[in-house]
Amino acid sequence: MAKKARYKVEEKEEAEAFHFPDFDERKFLAHEYEQSIATVVSLSFGVGLAALSWAIDRAGLPGALPWGLGLLGVVLAPFGVQRLRVRSSEYTKGDWAWLILTVFFSWLGLWFLFLNLWPVAI
Repeated sequence: MAKKARYKVEEKEEAEAFHFPDFDERKFLAHEYEQSIATVVSLSFGVGLAALSWAIDRAGLPGALPWGLGLLGVVLAPFGVQRLRVRSSEYTKGDWAWLILTVFFSWLGLWFLFLNLWPVAI
């Protein structure tokens, strides 16, 4: 019969103690900077979609056209971000969700704002 290994209480606690991983500040800051640039790119997509939707709406074209075009732009915006940002392969699912929601709400909010500010075609 095999004998149990005897440990001192201190040695066992040291072996099982949790150690925080090292924090890489440079990597964290690089990721946050990249996300800031990607957010600005997403906002610019949203502003462009809002202006295009407003122009289509003011031109008197069918009402479903700005909605369809805007939603298509929201779906295609991540592909535009991938083309413009080289380090987009490092983004997490949460990063992509943030960018898509940024495009969607900036498009929708600005489009409605444009409709209320300039209700008449220029």
